[in-house]
Formats: sequence, C-alpha cells, structure tokens
Amino acid sequence: MSEQSIDTLAKVLEKDLLNLYGSPLLSGADLQRAMGYRTIDAVRQAIARKTIPVKVFSMKNRRGKYALVKDIAYWLAENATSKEE
Repeated sequence: MSEQSIDTLAKVLEKDLLNLYGSPLLSGADLQRAMGYRTIDAVRQAIARKTIPVKVFSMKNRRGKYALVKDIAYWLAENATSKEE
C-alpha cells in the first residue's frame, strides 16, 4: 500500500481514537486497549524492555508513561496495510 494510503488511514484512526478516548495522549488502560495488549503488565513490560512500537514519554509532575494518539494511529495504519502473512 502506498505511503499516501497509510497516511489517510492513520488520519481516520487518529480521529476515531480521539473521539473514543477524548485526549491526544494515552496512558495506562487506554494505551493498553488502543495498542491491543492483553494486560497493563504487558504494556509495562514492553516499555521496560523498550519493545513498545511507539514513542512513550514521561511528563513532569505526572505518573506513568504516555503516548500520542497520532503515533498509535500511524503504527496501526502501517500494520493494517502491511503485506506480511
């Protein structure tokens, strides 16, 4: 699939995620659900092992790790359109 198709799908997914979660940042259980991890511990482990496929970051005076909906949407679009079988 072309880069333009991936970008178009990513924008649709980003809009859907923003409507669903109401924030451009996801953390905790919302991050888990959006990325398809089975448990919150699986998310923590992926972050600790640095195998989570999107950029995660901390915020000053806040607990936890955060990811941007935009990054998650693009990752989902790339995976949805990959030709691996």
